[in-house]
Amino acid sequence: MIRYASGPGRWVLAATVLGSGMAFIDATIVNVALPTMGRQLELGFAGLQWTVNAYALTLSALLLLGGSLGDRFGRRRVFVIGVIWFAIASLACGVAPNGTVLIAARALQGIGGALLTPGSLAIIESTFVSEDRSAAVGAWSGLGGVATAAGPLLGGYLVQAVSWRLAFLINPPIAGFVAWVATRHVPESKGPNSDHHIDVRGAALAALGLGLVVLALTQGPRDGWPASEIASLITGVVALAAFVAVELRSPMPMLPLSVFRVRQFTVANLVTLIVYGALGASLFLLPIQLQRVVGFSPLAAGASVLPVTLVMLLLSARVGRLAQRIGPRLPMALGPSVAGAGFVLYTRVGQGSTYLADVLPATLVMALGLSLTIAPLTATVLSSAGEENVGIASAVNNTVARSAGLVAVAVLPAAVGLSQTGIANLPAFSSGFHKAVLLCAGLCVAGGLLAALGIRNPPKPVEIGAEPEAEPCYSCPVSSPPPQARPPAA
Repeated sequence: MIRYASGPGRWVLAATVLGSGMAFIDATIVNVALPTMGRQLELGFAGLQWTVNAYALTLSALLLLGGSLGDRFGRRRVFVIGVIWFAIASLACGVAPNGTVLIAARALQGIGGALLTPGSLAIIESTFVSEDRSAAVGAWSGLGGVATAAGPLLGGYLVQAVSWRLAFLINPPIAGFVAWVATRHVPESKGPNSDHHIDVRGAALAALGLGLVVLALTQGPRDGWPASEIASLITGVVALAAFVAVELRSPMPMLPLSVFRVRQFTVANLVTLIVYGALGASLFLLPIQLQRVVGFSPLAAGASVLPVTLVMLLLSARVGRLAQRIGPRLPMALGPSVAGAGFVLYTRVGQGSTYLADVLPATLVMALGLSLTIAPLTATVLSSAGEENVGIASAVNNTVARSAGLVAVAVLPAAVGLSQTGIANLPAFSSGFHKAVLLCAGLCVAGGLLAALGIRNPPKPVEIGAEPEAEPCYSCPVSSPPPQARPPAA
């Protein structure tokens, strides 16, 4: 175990932040580049959705498998393989001659992301001493948020000054550095059950089910729900139900459903599902609104969310330490509601809007809400699952977050009519955007309310000689025997 403020700790943090940040930044770069890619490669609105969702689909479907592979074969080893895979797929995206090749290469990128993303958090949890983990997770969240928020600015510059292709071609050099740092400075670690088999059947059912459901939800509203897409939706739901059945019966499941018996873990992941769904849908639509309706250049659209970088850089690690002192309940309840207020302010963004009067206030409020939410949320998920389940807990939470964005990008545009109007009718698109951000605001408020009702702070240390107060253990690790007063699982 190493300390957060040590030289080895900084190297570990650098490798994990740059590795996962490479995957995060790529998503936001692509969002800014969507209008230009759509125009040059002749992609319609559904094509733009698939440019985003092809990556999110394979990432979401295989994250659990990636976490299991890391626990079995070594978290550093699988992390490095994922970094290299991601770099090769990025190169394929950068040279794609048409939309079909680009979407296929994006799907390959998602596989690399599924290998490296769960490993980054699992490495932090298994490497740092326990008293430094919240600070390390906070720094990982904050710096990862910086990478995510810096993506639009970098992407806007590359699209406007050079080409959207450079948004993908910058990844291989970064990946080479990350692989070198990880190989030299990150200690190897495995899960306690590393000698058990890999749950291939569970992984196949998860990928099939999620893929068919997202295919139906993306194409169905546009095509008028023909019989083939209804069948796809039903088959996907059946495959996901079969996945749950397989995991319940497997002696070594890819997703040990017992982790969901811990109330803290379950509620934190439900909050993740709600908040990240709102975030994913808004980040998909906002760059299109800014460029097509407001008239911003790609660079200006990317720069418009730069304050998110600054706010998260300043606050995330501090919020992580604060949550460690006072407990996660208050920041997790307050943060999503503040972010929701930011989404409401985005309804002011339309034709004739200015950055200072309309875009900046919404962005600052949203950034404050995210800063209050992300670090405590991530730390709660990891700590509540128990150290022996850290790899799978990281993979579950990442799967929930990516699946939330994936489904939201497929469903929310259809819910506000954008699947029918597309991006050609600018007044209709702007109206749909305003309805969409209001829905995102409602989701965030619901997430904050759920956190307020369902998250529990750890019990405070008892003074010597004082009689400890009997309290239910809402955040006991799965392997701990449940106390008599424990409430029913959520």
